[in-house]
Parts: sequence; structure tokens; C-alpha cells
Amino acid sequence: MIKKVIIEMSTTELDRLSIMQKIVDKKLKQREGARLLNLSKRQMIRLVKVFRREGAAGLVSKQRGRTSNRQYSAEFKDKTVALIHAHYPDFGPTLAMEKLLKRHEVSISDETARQWMIGEGLWTPHRRRNVVVHQQRERRPCLGELVQIDGSPHDWFEGRAEKCCLLVFIDDATSRLLHLRFEPTETTAGYFHSVHAFVRQHGTPVAFYSDRHGIFRINAPNAVDDAQTQFGRAMETLNIEIICANSPQAKGRVEKVNRTLQDRLVKELRLMKINDIEAANAFLPEFIIDFNQRFAVEPANATDAHRPCKLSDEALKEILCYHTNRKLSKNLELSYDNLIYQVKTQGEGYGLRRAQVSVHEHLDGQVSLHYKGRKLNYTTYKKQKRTAAIISAKDLNQKVEDILKYDGRVTGHKPKIGHPWHQYERTKLAAKQAVIE
Repeated sequence: MIKKVIIEMSTTELDRLSIMQKIVDKKLKQREGARLLNLSKRQMIRLVKVFRREGAAGLVSKQRGRTSNRQYSAEFKDKTVALIHAHYPDFGPTLAMEKLLKRHEVSISDETARQWMIGEGLWTPHRRRNVVVHQQRERRPCLGELVQIDGSPHDWFEGRAEKCCLLVFIDDATSRLLHLRFEPTETTAGYFHSVHAFVRQHGTPVAFYSDRHGIFRINAPNAVDDAQTQFGRAMETLNIEIICANSPQAKGRVEKVNRTLQDRLVKELRLMKINDIEAANAFLPEFIIDFNQRFAVEPANATDAHRPCKLSDEALKEILCYHTNRKLSKNLELSYDNLIYQVKTQGEGYGLRRAQVSVHEHLDGQVSLHYKGRKLNYTTYKKQKRTAAIISAKDLNQKVEDILKYDGRVTGHKPKIGHPWHQYERTKLAAKQAVIE
């Protein structure tokens, strides 16, 4: 019986048993035992009396095996688990607890929700895995010094609509979401829309930190050093530096928030019954406020590094669009996107002949022409389309041969006998025979 009691005792109770035995055997005084066990004098006297009366069993806690007074009732647990089954079967414990509190006024801890969901088979504990340790980079001290940007393609509507891409702008100093926008795909036009809204709301940051996508830098091996993408040219005009990360781990803050959004935002869109990009973009400002209240941190320096943008909407629109250079003809015409643009001038327009003109194609499809900072008036003409020729069956083969010669795909052509190529072959053969002889 004594051995069974000792097996059931905790480490603390076993330490007490050893001290009590020495006190009963007159090998240790009670005040020394109290000091060793970090107990008061009165508590030590009480424990000694219990030990002499009941032995080792008297040192075992009387609460062991009893139900906690703070335990949730079976009815409450069944009700909560039923709500999780009905509404949040694929939610994580933390998010499920938040929704239970917000939507059903049911308050439980994260760990309680986790244990109940594990018991019901709704949540599988994450296995510990070998983690590759990356050197941690200290956050920037001020809001707006470094904004990490990235596109996150995902099935955001869980099959209720086509897959799309979420453009994410997150501050490095505070982990604050500064802008979100859904786009069908990750494109330059999508980033132009996002930067326009970002600048109007926050101002211009010091730098954007991105991956090496072709939107942000030219990745061709033979590209010149000063070559720029459309996005890079626009950011240079706005005095925003673009910094490209060498690896996904280097921009870990935006990569981490992408994973969080793919869990939380997907479920929020489902609960709000949002099934298209327009409605989702209208919901995002509300989501950003709630997200930042939960996860944003205070910056080391309270200074806001965003610079106010004093450009008008028209000027900002001219920067955040596609720029292409074209050369005017003698008739002050240029060709762009299968249209002919003719510049209209009040005078003769001699100064514009052969001039380099910047063509601005705006995000709404409008086109404007610019020369030395001023906007040019123009009229457009459609290019004349060729009418398909009518060919008889006898001339069909010759027509196809002519087409092949025109676009360079003709094969099997043999030069005439007197062509220099034949002379080269004869000379080469004669040289070989001379060496042999």
C-alpha cells in the first residue's frame, strides 16, 4: 500500500516525504525542514502532524482526482462544440474562439477551444519539424521607411468565383497592413491602382521591398544597368526606391502575413457571403482595421516617414500609367496600338517633325501624347486593312511560295552554279587534295 502511494506522489510530495521522514527520525529540525521546503512554520507543524497520523498518504493532495470547480459544464461544452461543427469546422482554434465570442457571445480560451477541437477531430496538432534558422533582421524604426509588397495568388473565394491575386502592402516597422487589393492577376496595372490609393491615404514611403518579379525589375541577362520597368519608372518619378529581395525568406514579414490572410481572410469572405472581387475590395478596409488592432505593433520611433503627396489627381494619373516613346513623322503622325495618331497644332508644326513623343496609356484605356512636359492635341485614324486577294487554283501554289519567301520560312533553296558559295566549296576541296598529294 505504501509503495502504491509513493508511486502516485508528485515530485514535490516526494521531496516533502523525504524531509518529513528525517524530522520524525530526529535527524532534522522542523525549522530547517520548513526552510528547505520553502514553507511557513505553521504549515510545517501541520504537515508533521498529518504525516505522523496518516503516513505518506497524508502528504498526497486531497484535490487529486477531483473535478475542478472551474470546469465547464457538459451542457456548455456540447453547445460550443455543436456551434464549431455547424459554423467553423475548418477554422483554427484561435480564429474559432474569436468568432464564437463575436458572433455567438461564447467566451472560452484558445487552449480550451484547441483541446475540444482536437477531441472532436476538427483540429490536428502541428508536428514539430526541423526549422531552418534564418538570421533575424531588426525592424525599421519608423512607420513608412520600408513597405513590403507582394502578390498572393490563391483561391480566395473557395470555388465561388475564379482564382485571383491579393496585392499586399505591409509596413516593416509595425507589421501594419497599409493596403490590400484584389486583382484577377498580379499585373503592373494592379500595382498602379494600389499605389494610387496608397499614396492618397498614407503619402509616399521611402522604399518598397519586393521580390524579383518582372513587374519590379528587368530580369533579362543582357539587360543594361539603367533599364527600368514601367513600375520602376513610375516609382522613380514619385521618389520611391524599389529594393528587391534575394529570397522569399528575406521578405518574411509579407510572406508570413500572406499565409495568415489565406487562412483568416478566406473564412471572413465566406462568413460575409462575398463571392466577387468588387464586393471583396469594398470589404477590405473594414478587415484591415480589425486585423491591425489584433496584430500590429508599436514602432520604435513614433515619427511617420511617409511624405505627403502634393500632386494633383491628374498629375498622379499621368505618372501611374504606361509610357511609350514614339517618333512623329513629317506629317506629325505616329502609330500606336493599331491606330494612327495625328498631332493637331495651331501653326505649321515644323518643330514637332521627327520629334520624340511620349505616349501615355492610362489605366482606363485613354491615351494622351506629351512633348517636353506639355500635352498635345490629336486625332486618330484606323489603319487601312487589306482586302483578301482572290486567287485561282492554278496560281495558289505560287502565291503560297511567295508568302513563304516574304516571311523567311522558305526551305530547300539552292543557289545557282555560278554562286560564290559553290566556288568556296570547290576551293576548299582543291586545298584538301593538295595537302594529300
